[in-house]
Amino acid sequence: MSIRDKNRPQSTNKKMRVNQDIREREIRVIGPEGEQLGIMSPLDAIKKSEDHGLDLVEVAPGAKPPVCRIMDFGKYKYELSRKERSLKSSQKGGHLKEVKFRPYTGEHDLEFKIKHAKDFLEARNKVKITLMFRGREMAYKQKGWDIMAQVQKQLEEVGQAEYAPKFEGRNMIMVLAPKSIKGE
Repeated sequence: MSIRDKNRPQSTNKKMRVNQDIREREIRVIGPEGEQLGIMSPLDAIKKSEDHGLDLVEVAPGAKPPVCRIMDFGKYKYELSRKERSLKSSQKGGHLKEVKFRPYTGEHDLEFKIKHAKDFLEARNKVKITLMFRGREMAYKQKGWDIMAQVQKQLEEVGQAEYAPKFEGRNMIMVLAPKSIKGE
């Protein structure tokens, strides 16, 4: 690989091939303005793209022959990432937040963590309440059920149990969802 090839953009996405990565015998080429340039070898197409100061990007690898377009690959990747980001931000629903307890968490710490869970629910996020047991604490499962009932009772005005308390290994887990607001 020459120094000139190292400076060329290479495909980062495994699905898209760029410039020297295109290994077909013949490709259909679309120009930078969307015009058909015809079927040619990849070397000729790369030369045309270099004349325009752009990259050759394979846009339809499954076609016969594969379709490649002359475009600015960096700008294309940027636009794709912006599109993905806008789709993610428009999705409805909050995140899942987690609050962890132990069977012998102090009363003040318990109240403090319940306050955090209440804040999460008011911010329209789901809350996963995890009660972790270690070693011999497994003998006191009833203490865990009591703590979960207390947490659920204190949060019933802002959240409702989506998953009732249950054991998963050495942890007792409950998921609370925010109560729906009238009009939703």
